[in-house]
Amino acid sequence: MAAAHLPRPDAGHDALRDHARSARVSEVLDRPRAVAAPSALAGVAEILTEDALAFVADLHGRFDARRRALLAARTERQTRFDAGELPDFRADTAHIRDSEWTIGAIPADLQDRRVEITGPTNAKMIINALNSGARVFMADFEDATSPVWDELVRGQVNLRAYWRGELGFTDPASGKAYAVGKTPAVLMVRPRGWHLDERHVTVDGAPVSGGLFDFALYAFHNAKVALAKGSGPYFYLPKLESMEEAALWSDVFATAEEWLGLARGTIKATVLIETLPAAFEMDEILYALRDNIVGLNCGRWDYIFSYIKRLGRSPDRLTPDRACMTMDKAFLAAYSLRLIDTCHRRGAFAMGGMSAFIPVKGDEAANRAAMDKVRADKLREVTNGHDGTWVAHPALVPIALEAFEQMEGPNQLTRRPDHVPGRDAMLALHDGPRTEAGARENIRVGVQYIAAWLSGKGAVPLYNLMEDAATAEICRTQLWQWLKYEAPLDDGRDFTHDLFEDWLADELGKLEDILNLRPAARLLHELVTAKELEEFLTLPAYEMLY
Repeated sequence: MAAAHLPRPDAGHDALRDHARSARVSEVLDRPRAVAAPSALAGVAEILTEDALAFVADLHGRFDARRRALLAARTERQTRFDAGELPDFRADTAHIRDSEWTIGAIPADLQDRRVEITGPTNAKMIINALNSGARVFMADFEDATSPVWDELVRGQVNLRAYWRGELGFTDPASGKAYAVGKTPAVLMVRPRGWHLDERHVTVDGAPVSGGLFDFALYAFHNAKVALAKGSGPYFYLPKLESMEEAALWSDVFATAEEWLGLARGTIKATVLIETLPAAFEMDEILYALRDNIVGLNCGRWDYIFSYIKRLGRSPDRLTPDRACMTMDKAFLAAYSLRLIDTCHRRGAFAMGGMSAFIPVKGDEAANRAAMDKVRADKLREVTNGHDGTWVAHPALVPIALEAFEQMEGPNQLTRRPDHVPGRDAMLALHDGPRTEAGARENIRVGVQYIAAWLSGKGAVPLYNLMEDAATAEICRTQLWQWLKYEAPLDDGRDFTHDLFEDWLADELGKLEDILNLRPAARLLHELVTAKELEEFLTLPAYEMLY
């Protein structure tokens, strides 16, 4: 595998590409325009520029209808699952799985990804994450960010400032100043998933895709600056469910590279395999993005959510307490091993999942127990063959690094599992009880996370874990599933509507009167008691933001 950036074009090619881009900009400026909502934030004028919004409008015009058709295809697929069909490997793409091919070159600064840290795009978080000792920082516009307009724009301002050496932060309370160190982590950016709109930016009155908006602004302002500094425009892609959805991103990247005057394949991406359908199309997703992709990641929390969402509308798929669903068992262990084998066969990185633990303050014994769990999790990942892993807090970076120092080199691309699980193993249900404690925890965590999200926070510390939207999705879908089928609990009772109402009222009475607690509780109640399972809680929650 080449360990260098793709070759840059010569000056003649640069001149031709710049001329083509100038012609394209002129052409696009005559088309329908992207109109952005105003923001009073400092630096916004450098972000929401005429040319940047023209780029957004061009991507919207080319790809939004296709995006919406793919979202409709998800609904059609769910209808088949509801009728009894189970996920399986596609017959029409067997030739892709059976043939020999590899992805394109991986840049030098992405060859060692043994520990990655993730978080939202506020200045303090960016600086602390870049300085954490992790090899990569993923700045997250998706599950760790509530899509409040000013926060989204502020995140773009901060990332632009970073690449220009202008990012700093002074804590107004303590006066402490924060600055990026001399050896920061490699920066990657996660835009929102295909299902989310950005209603503050419209073309002919229609909202643009949140993912296209996040991607376009970051790439437009920072791609060439990042390349000039020895890195590049690197992305994480969330929530994909099919090869066709990956192919859409491939075409977006190709258009962006032409727009920005970049060689084909300059943009690099890692795809999160965090949906059940995508786990059966990993080869195909790598193939569709082969010019731009560098790896796949086990998005474990969203994967649990997707398993319940896609198959949980059947009484024979009743899940146990979410604490019982761990990465060393059943469908989670199977998909992790298959991801490693698939990636390494194709020359791509196989990234492990998130450890959401954060330090337990004031209780050394509890803190030690939590860190031991993190250590065991990371040792399992590196032993299985993963090339790197995720953590949510800087304090976990040394523990994860220690585990991944067992690798003989910067990655394990040449390593394959002894056994590759098949379809049945990838659908195997986890064993374990369903308990009152598990239901109450889902209620507590779900309500508090939604309240924070409605208040503009997407990454929320709860019970010594750093939670994002994925955990809340598990909580509410599992409660919905248990209630729909009045799931038997370990104490002999069934999870009835009356029990849910009683426990919800009781848990609300124990919580402090935090901002937006009541509307969050109402939303959780509506989602759990609805006749049909809502696709994403962030869809109705977004309506409540504005």
